[in-house]
Amino acid sequence: MTLTELKTLIKDYLQNSETTFVNDLDQIIKQAEARILNSVQLPVFRKNQSGTTSADNQYLSIPSDFLAPYSLSVTDGDGNQQFLLNKDVNWIRETYPSATATGSGSFPKYYSIFSDDFFIMSPTPGAAFTAEVHYFYKPASITSGATGGTTWLSTNAESSLLYGCLVESYTFMKGEPDLMALYRERYDESIARLKVLGDGRDRKDAYRGGQLRMPVMS
Repeated sequence: MTLTELKTLIKDYLQNSETTFVNDLDQIIKQAEARILNSVQLPVFRKNQSGTTSADNQYLSIPSDFLAPYSLSVTDGDGNQQFLLNKDVNWIRETYPSATATGSGSFPKYYSIFSDDFFIMSPTPGAAFTAEVHYFYKPASITSGATGGTTWLSTNAESSLLYGCLVESYTFMKGEPDLMALYRERYDESIARLKVLGDGRDRKDAYRGGQLRMPVMS
């Protein structure tokens, strides 16, 4: 499904070609994409990125397209690699209140999301390490390409994208509650099917419970 086809379906379903609505369709579609990515993690949206920690600095930059962590590891100059355990940020700050490194060359053991821009690691690294983060990322919106272009969601999750757009559109239009309920039901059904592709892994599942999450912004 291309961007043009998606916009046509939205207008046809809602029988709405009013200028203000049509002009806002790109933003409505972005909101629907964000709704989907906030609901389920899909293996296709995983990637790795490398960086470098510095001695006596417990913070590590988060990639700009980051949504949620899968793993974080650090490797020293001799090739020794250690995977860090993902902990709640409050646990890290309470357990390791001092930002001072525990010793020269010492490895961190834990990490969490500290803010939109940084991970926090503890104990504080005692040396410069090569860091590799494996994470779920935010893919480019279908609205960012050509009108005839497609994305993974528009090709493999057409129902989720369409009904997500209808929910967002009908919210914009302040539509009838009964029809809104139908669109929400169809959307929820499509997301349930989509979660099977992601091994049923919800972005709010248990093994990430309690930590700060990055909301997907439209």
